[in-house]
Parts: sequence; structure tokens; C-alpha cells
Amino acid sequence: MPHYYITLPDPKKARGSDPALAFTALGAEGFAEQLRSAITGTGLFDRWKARLDDPDEVTAAMSATDPDAKVKGIQHDIRVDLEVDTTLPSQVLRQRLSLLAGNGWQLRDVT
Repeated sequence: MPHYYITLPDPKKARGSDPALAFTALGAEGFAEQLRSAITGTGLFDRWKARLDDPDEVTAAMSATDPDAKVKGIQHDIRVDLEVDTTLPSQVLRQRLSLLAGNGWQLRDVT
């Protein structure tokens, strides 16, 4: 299972463009829980898809979930690190992170 190392350099700016889909968390544990929820369930994906002009254009692969995913949040002074263990394709993980954090996240490493 891939292990992703993700950083939110400025958590206050780690917000997607649509407030209804974006992170609302303030601390590492909250960010981890919201990302875990976005990976293990379909709630975020369903809300995003419902906002599209043509939701039928979305491929079924983008709705994938990983009910066994694990996300750990680590607070460092200002930044938050997230460690994610998931079988989701990286394209799906990146899409969920973009909805949640906009451009406010960085993929540091994958092992």
C-alpha cells in the first residue's frame, strides 16, 4: 500500500475554492480526519459531482474509495504534515486534496 507524505505549509490557506467542499479544520487531527473521510467515503465526491454542469462526464474510477485508508496528522509549529496510507490511485487522492485544500498542499514523498 503506498504511503504518501503530504504537507500543508500554511494550514490557514489550505482551503479549496468552494467553501462547501474545502477543509474547515484548524489542527492536524482535524485535517487528518477530514481527509480520511474524503478517502473512505463518498460524501465529498458526491457533493462535488452534484455541483458539475454535466455530472455524467465523470468516470466511475473517480468515485473510488478506500475504507481501510489511514491518515495521520502531525502538527509542526505552523505547518501540518499528513501521512496517508491508501490504495486509491494517486489521481483520485490528488483530486480530493485539491477539492479540500486547493493549492495549499504539497506532495513531499511516496513510498
